[in-house]
Amino acid sequence: MQLPNADIAYVPLRKVTEYLLSDTHTVGRMKARFFQQVGFTKERAAELRKALIEIGQTGKITNVIATDYGTKYVVDGELHTPVGKRVSIRTIWIVERDQDKPRFVTAYPRKEE
Repeated sequence: MQLPNADIAYVPLRKVTEYLLSDTHTVGRMKARFFQQVGFTKERAAELRKALIEIGQTGKITNVIATDYGTKYVVDGELHTPVGKRVSIRTIWIVERDQDKPRFVTAYPRKEE
């Protein structure tokens, strides 16, 4: 199963620069450490954004969660990094009530199960 309307999924650039790649964000700084280790810096934020959208469009849904705000989709995929590695990550997307456009929520390394 694929993310509904994956062709119009979006990742706000601010979510990448001020969260996933932020050394000072209370939650994001741990994620920033991971993404920086695999070559994604703030200067490469647009590349990370594009790679996350690609995972949203091609990755596999592993869970669907109904919330008061809409439906969340857990999508797993491989991230192609600037240092030539492929790393397995988990992304979370939400399709908010009365919307049809999937919005990126977060991403983190996927633990092998």
